[in-house]
Amino acid sequence: MATATSARALVRRTTAPPELRKKRRPLEVLIQTFLFACGAVSILTTIGIVYVLGTESWLFFRSPEVDLLEFLTTTSWIPAVGEFGIWPLVNATMMTTTFAMMVALPLGLASAIYLSEYASSGVRNVLKPILEILAGIPTVVYGYFALTFMTPLLRYIFGRDIVEIYNTASAGLVMGILILPLVSSMSEDALSAVPRSLREAAYALGATRLETAVQVVVPAALSGITAAFILAISRAVGETMIVAIAAGAGPAFTFNPFRAAETMTGHIVRISGGDLSYDSIDYDSLFAIGLVLFLMTLILNLISRAIMHRFREVYE
Repeated sequence: MATATSARALVRRTTAPPELRKKRRPLEVLIQTFLFACGAVSILTTIGIVYVLGTESWLFFRSPEVDLLEFLTTTSWIPAVGEFGIWPLVNATMMTTTFAMMVALPLGLASAIYLSEYASSGVRNVLKPILEILAGIPTVVYGYFALTFMTPLLRYIFGRDIVEIYNTASAGLVMGILILPLVSSMSEDALSAVPRSLREAAYALGATRLETAVQVVVPAALSGITAAFILAISRAVGETMIVAIAAGAGPAFTFNPFRAAETMTGHIVRISGGDLSYDSIDYDSLFAIGLVLFLMTLILNLISRAIMHRFREVYE
């Protein structure tokens, strides 16, 4: 009896007062449920997209007119005669992406270094929003800008007989302008996240501001900069309207950037805008191209995450 009484007394002493007890918060539960539903919808949407790409692509690859080995190795895409070699579309996509990266990567990194290491807070607050305005311009405007400004400029520089009206060079260069804010903004965030102590240590050893930025800050922010570069490549690979307007129509396996060539996204836009039968081989080929494009961007994103994880461990 004495033991039970002492136990009840101990419980009374250890029980939390009413103001410290856990309270019911129905609004917080509602918010958590809403956030979970949003995440579930995002995941289910992604699964649905992959399912549609997979099932429709399977209809294409099981067709007797299509051979998977020829699809992955040949360089002729002429559905009318049963030739489905993906490489002309992939090659044009890689060419426009290469030109875009030649513009976006050096200019984006240079502007990020200036904003992070040289610009005052007032200048940064003005220049960064102005730079990011480029990302808000509709891509169709960029496409006509490439067609009406960049292409005539290239034809004036290299000659009208060399540069065709539709070409991958002008589309890629203007695409680089589109991607420039992405590279600059992400790289600037990565550079700004570098601890101030690293800069002060470099200054204490006699390094100049340029030496500190190039030899200390940039290597320390390499994971974020690399991720920005790879995400920019993914953005360039998936760009549609610029290449659909300025790069040209009709698959062509060429390494000449001044000739017309059709990218994967440009081909999808052109074919899907026509009168296609639902069960035709042309219709199913769009999903096969989309699946290849999806796998390319997925691989790039996985590489980006791996690089970020790898170098973040080094600098943490």
